[in-house]
Order: sequence, then structure tokens, then C-alpha cells
Amino acid sequence: MDGPALHPDIAPLGFLLGSWMGEGKGFYATISPFEYGEELRVWHVGKPLLAFTQRTWSLDDGRPLHSETGFWRLIDGSHVELVVAHPNGHAEVAEGELRGTSISVASISMTKTSTAKPVDSIERDIRVDGETMSYDLRMAAMGRPLDGHLQAELRLGATH
Repeated sequence: MDGPALHPDIAPLGFLLGSWMGEGKGFYATISPFEYGEELRVWHVGKPLLAFTQRTWSLDDGRPLHSETGFWRLIDGSHVELVVAHPNGHAEVAEGELRGTSISVASISMTKTSTAKPVDSIERDIRVDGETMSYDLRMAAMGRPLDGHLQAELRLGATH
């Protein structure tokens, strides 16, 4: 066996582990719609958390778009906590619920550097069915109300 065993407190989130790759669509009232490629890597170190990194790129020309890194925690078997650092100067703390292989979280705290654009809240719905992960992300930013922003479908084990 390579590495430590998955901590039992985080085992119900084990379906997130691995390297996921796929494509998505972005949209928001303040931007033009776009399509992107995405790679998501989720791993553990034997502690009661999962770590992740995510990166996206434009399907038009391959230029890098967004990336983020963070941690998933699970409390009492169904309460999910998510902490995310964004390179555009934001940090997001979200909480929500695990139901089977679906997770819904909403930000309880957003903070930013002095140069970052205002983001008031983010909500994420993630669904895993076998080797397919799909998600929807909603955002309230730039003085706009909460609205759809990203939708994607990723496959487990795919590489770029």
C-alpha cells in the first residue's frame, strides 16, 4: 500500500479522490460566455481532510484561466466544510451537506485582498456518478445577485 490509509472521518468523501478531467461552460451577466477545459486533483495524507488543486484553460487557444487550491473536511458524517484559496485575491469558506455522492455547499465567509474584485458569495453543487463528476457553481459578484456562473462534467482518470 502506498501512503497512509484514508482517515475514517473523511472516508465518506473518498469518492472525490483521484484526477478528474473534462470540460465546462462559463457565463455571467458581466462577461461573455466561454468554454474551458479543467483538471481537478484530489488527494489525502491520512489526516481527516482531502486536499485539492484545480486548473482551467481556454478551449479556444489553451491559455490558462482560473485555478484554486483548498481542503475538504467532513464533520459528523454529513456536514461538509470547504476552504478555498483563489489566485485572484479571494479566500472562500463554505459549509453544506453531503448526501450520498452529492455535495452542496454555500460560502459563509468571503474575504479578499485590497486589489481583488468584489465577490459576495459562492455556492457549489457537486455530483459524482461512478467515474463522472458534474458541478454547478453560482456566484454573487460585482454588485450582482447570486446567479449561475460555471457548469462542467469531468471524468475520473483522464489526463491532459
